[in-house]
Formats: sequence, C-alpha cells, structure tokens
Amino acid sequence: MTPEATLARFREYMVGPSRFMTLVSCFELGIIDALRETPGLTAAELGEVAGAKPDAVEQLLLLLVKEGFVAQDETSGGYRLDGLAGVSEKLIDQALADLYMIKAVTLRQLFYLTETVRAGEVVALKELYGYDGDLYGALGELPELREPWARLMDTVTAHVDPWFFENIDIPAGSNVLDLAGNTGLGAVDTLKLKGSPGLRVTTFDLPDKEAECLANFRAQGVEDVCSFIGGDVFDGVPEGFDVVLIKHFLPMFDKSDVLRILDGVSKSLQIGAQVHVLVPVFPEDIKDPDNYTVDFYSSFFVGCTMGKGGPQKLSTWQSWLEESGLKVTKAVMDDWENLPPHALTAEAVLSATKVA
Repeated sequence: MTPEATLARFREYMVGPSRFMTLVSCFELGIIDALRETPGLTAAELGEVAGAKPDAVEQLLLLLVKEGFVAQDETSGGYRLDGLAGVSEKLIDQALADLYMIKAVTLRQLFYLTETVRAGEVVALKELYGYDGDLYGALGELPELREPWARLMDTVTAHVDPWFFENIDIPAGSNVLDLAGNTGLGAVDTLKLKGSPGLRVTTFDLPDKEAECLANFRAQGVEDVCSFIGGDVFDGVPEGFDVVLIKHFLPMFDKSDVLRILDGVSKSLQIGAQVHVLVPVFPEDIKDPDNYTVDFYSSFFVGCTMGKGGPQKLSTWQSWLEESGLKVTKAVMDDWENLPPHALTAEAVLSATKVA
C-alpha cells in the first residue's frame, strides 16, 4: 500500500471502538427492540424508551443510519429498522452474545494489552478487579465476566460440539479421556453423541473441578459410566485410555506448552490409540479477506485470557501433533457456510493416532 492508503486504513482502527459501542448502546438502551415493535418512532419517543435526551439518541442513530442498520424518514423524522429488520431474533441474540462478551471481557482488558504482552500474564484482571490469575480462574469469582462469557459459550458450543463429534470416530466400547474436561459436560456429550455399549468417559482436570463434575454426572444419570481424575496436565496425563479428546484447550498456550501437553498425551498412550483435537484456525493465506480470526482471537488469548496462546494455521497444529509422535489421519476445518454470518473464527478437528 502507498503511505496515503496505509494512513487511510488507520481510520478503520481509529473509529472501531466508537462504532462498536454505538451499536451496543443502541441495543442496551432498548432502541432496536422499540423500533422492531413500533416502526416510525421519533427521537423524542425513543428518548422516552431509553430514558435519554432525544439529541443523544439522534447522535447514536446517525451511525446506524449510515451503516444501513436503521433508516429514517426525512419527512416525519421517524426511524425504522432497515438491514436489521431482515435478521431473525435468533441470529440477533447470537450476535449480541458476542457483542456483550466483547464489551465485558475484551474491550476493557485490551486497554492493558501492551502491559500484558510485556508481563506475559493478564495485567487487566489485576488493574480492573484486583484478581491475580487468568481469565478462567476469574470467571469463577466475577459474575460481571462470567455471565456474558457463559452466554457466548452456550451459543458457540451449541454448534461446535455437535460438529466436532460428527467428525470424529470413537470405537465402540472405548475408554475415553476428556482432557481438561472442566466440569464434565463434555463427557456427557460424548456419551450422548458417540455412545456405544461399554463406552466409558473420564474427565481429567484440576482437582477443584471434581465436586461439580461428579454432581453433573449424577444429575445426568451417567455416574456409572463417567468418572473424574484430578491432576495437572503438565505433571502427567493418565494412562490406559483408547481415545483422548482435547477441546478448547490447546489455544490457551504458546508452542512450547502445547508441545509439552501433546508429548504428555503421546507418552500416556499405547500404539494405535487415538487423539481428537478441536482448535481455532486461521487460513493458510494470512491475507485472506474472510480471515477475522487474527483480527480478534490473537489479541483475545494474549490480552484477555492467559497472556499467551492464540489460533494457528491448520498446518501448524498438524505439525505440532506429528512432532509429538502422533500421526494425523484427518484434518478438517468447519465450513464457513455452516457458521452464523457474524462468526469470527472457524474451528478445526484434527484426528491422530499414536505411532511408534
């Protein structure tokens, strides 16, 4: 790009936070819902709905009119939904889950991105909440983070987990380990979606997850075929399993730690055992115009979750698996056409077998 084009591109970054918060505020103020129910409301009427001055409402709606989300009648001054009118409420709710999580978890923390990169740990959690640790620990103590995070995760897993299980093979009667399986819901899904006579699933995670995990097994009536092992993956992986599932875990770490995890998994397995991995990916061509993964998830993992980690190319994940003695037998990326139009990343499944 020319210097002029480069600086013109800077404008997209300059106005990004303002655009984001203007859109979010119009939803939070009830303006969009009001226009969906009653098209033609004026700024004064919308001000009554929002509990705000009409002048402020007009200022916010300038951007939404410019972007084609909302339209304004020049004669009456009334507003109606334009582009937003054709979007189903279900898809709007899914997009809002992203927007609200970004506001609560990402936007605030990325103010400290520079400090976090230098420190190698999440600085914002200390500065904003006085919490010393990573996001995943903070979620258990801070509802202002947990609630928008959980809402988004519900929408993500509703699509991603069924797609993951559709694309893996678990032989009948296998003994399965769900690595970093949190509170056992992944183990329950394994039984529901890949169940077979004799199949058993064990959740492996930090010991403080045990009580909630076992409670979930009892609530789902699977306590006879599901179990829990407490431990730290960096201290060793339990042995004796035919299949290991690793979902939503590896991108939390840099290459050196990913290889430590995969080496531990590989050493725990007998020849021929299987590993199935679910990870976010970005295209092999980093300049692919549909590549939004690096726009969001790179700074999200580094700046907001662990102070490290991030998405990788599919070929990179494959090379790391094979470096650990795991021969990749399948590598498939979710089709963008199967994802909601607002999706920021696509996941990939990599299946591998332990070799000599």
